[in-house]
Amino acid sequence: MSFPIEKTDAEWRNELSNDRFAVLREAATEPPFTGALLHVDGQGTFACGGCQQVLFTTSQKFDSGCGWPSFDECIPGTIIERRDASLGMVRTEILCSQCGGHLGHVFNDGPTESGLRYCVNSLAIDYENEN
Repeated sequence: MSFPIEKTDAEWRNELSNDRFAVLREAATEPPFTGALLHVDGQGTFACGGCQQVLFTTSQKFDSGCGWPSFDECIPGTIIERRDASLGMVRTEILCSQCGGHLGHVFNDGPTESGLRYCVNSLAIDYENEN
């Protein structure tokens, strides 16, 4: 799969912290309830930590209790879904449509009208407060 923003692992390693590289480029998962963006105050946007494409807004965020930032929808065209059969289960991985960075997974158990729960690693995104 190719993306508009393509870089070598060496280039990504030069730009990202070790933890952020592990999540965005190696599909690692941060431990639950540890992410800096689990609870956010104010209005703003969440962008990919690799390329800064805006993916979500605070109006799409909700507390799912799962331990990771959760959103009920994304900004259209910003997320690519891919089948993930790792860890002995089948899930739907979500990737940034611009750089292919691993963000987390999407599940069909969301409590809002969309029925979706985008479960995202805090290390994969940046928050910009509009206030």
